[in-house]
Amino acid sequence: MSINATLFVQAIVFAILVWFTMKFVWPPITKALDERAQKIAEGLAAADKAKSELSVANKRVEEELAKSRNESALRLAEAERRAQAMIEEAKAKAAEEGNKIIAAARVEAEQQTVKARETLREQVAALAVKGAEQILRKEVNAGVHADLLGRLKTEL
Repeated sequence: MSINATLFVQAIVFAILVWFTMKFVWPPITKALDERAQKIAEGLAAADKAKSELSVANKRVEEELAKSRNESALRLAEAERRAQAMIEEAKAKAAEEGNKIIAAARVEAEQQTVKARETLREQVAALAVKGAEQILRKEVNAGVHADLLGRLKTEL
């Protein structure tokens, strides 16, 4: 066999190999590569979507945290306001109770003063009667002179 026939047979075998490869081997390989490229693209798209969803979720979390902080601050302020109101109310009640006690003490002091004056008047009247008895050297009857003693008490 000559070199030309060998080269011709090798070219025919090569052509058959190329045809066979393009007909039966190459389509499944390209199909597998296309599927893999599509899966990679889908994975990248899913990663981008997950990344954007994560970003949105982080923003929502930050908003909720800010909202919670604001609500906490408002609740603390409300609690402080209520505490101040309770303190002011307690102070007002204490002042009112103190004023009642002072008023009651004043009334009691006034009553004791009136009672002491009455006692003092009676004692002065008794002393005046004794003094008059001694001056007149005779006994003055309190029952007989009740009107006179009553006027004496009112004058004192």
